[in-house]
Amino acid sequence: MTPVRSVRVTVPASTANLGPGFDALGMALGLHDVVELEVTGAGLEIEVVDAGAGGVDEVPTDESHLVVRALRRASAHLGIEVPGIRLRCHNAIPHARGLGSSAAAVVSGVAAAYAIANRELDAHALQLAAEFEGHADNAAASLLGGLVIAWCDAGEFRAERLTPAASIRPVLAVPTERSSTDATRGLLPDQVSHADAAFTAGRAALAVHAMTARPDLLLAATADRLHQDYRAPAYPASAALVRTLREHGVPAAISGAGPTVLALTREGILPEAVGVTSFEVIELTIDLVGVQIVTK
Repeated sequence: MTPVRSVRVTVPASTANLGPGFDALGMALGLHDVVELEVTGAGLEIEVVDAGAGGVDEVPTDESHLVVRALRRASAHLGIEVPGIRLRCHNAIPHARGLGSSAAAVVSGVAAAYAIANRELDAHALQLAAEFEGHADNAAASLLGGLVIAWCDAGEFRAERLTPAASIRPVLAVPTERSSTDATRGLLPDQVSHADAAFTAGRAALAVHAMTARPDLLLAATADRLHQDYRAPAYPASAALVRTLREHGVPAAISGAGPTVLALTREGILPEAVGVTSFEVIELTIDLVGVQIVTK
C-alpha cells in the first residue's frame, strides 16, 4: 500500500448527557477543530493556532499533547511506526467548557493513526479514544456524528448512532470561566435515591425518542436528577441560566461537565426575556458526519 505521509483531520465538538443521559448520550456539533499532521524522519514539532478557543499558552507542545498521545497509542495498536511528527492544530472548540475538546483531540490522533496505516476506522477506534476519558459519549459523537448512545460492557466501549430530528437547532451559552471534568465529578454522591434514579432513567429513555422523533417532548426529556443539581455549585451562573430557560419553556441542560449551557431550540434563538449578558451565545448545527479525514 502507498504510505500515507500527510493527514488532515476535521473533528466536531460534542455535547454530552443532554440532561438525563449521564455518560450515555452525546451529540456532535457543527464546531470543528482541524489537525494537520505530517510524518517526518524524527522529532516532534507542534504548532497550535488559537481560533478563539483560548489557552494556546496552556496547550503542551511535547509528547504530552493529547493528539500525540492518542496517535502513539493507536499507532502501537495498529503496528505502525511514526518516527517523527509535524503537527499543526487549528483549535476552534473552547477548552474546558463541556464541549468535548479533549475527546476531539483524542479522536483526531486516533483517526490520524488509522489514516497513516491505510486502515478504515473500526470499532476499536472508539475503544482507543474512549479509554482516555473512561466513557464514550463525547468520543463516539466526534467519531460518528449525529446523536449517539454509548455504553461499556466489561471494559469494552460501544456506541450506536442515531439521526436527530432535523428541526432541532442547538444554541450554546458559553461562559468565560472553565470547568474541570474531574472536579465536577468529585461533587457527585456515591449513591442517589431510587426515586431519582428511576426518574432519570425514564427521562433518558424519553430523550432518545424526543431527540429523534418528537422534539416537542424535549422539555420533559431533558430533565435530570442524577448529576446537574450536585454540580451546580461549580458553575452557579450556568445552573441559574438552565433553570431560567426551562421556566421559559426552553429545553436546556448543562453541556457535559459544564459550564456551557445547551439549549435545544427550534428557532435557533433564546427568549429575549432571558439574560445572557455574561455568556457568548452561539447557534450551531448538528454535525451529522463525524470525523473527516483527508490523506496525501
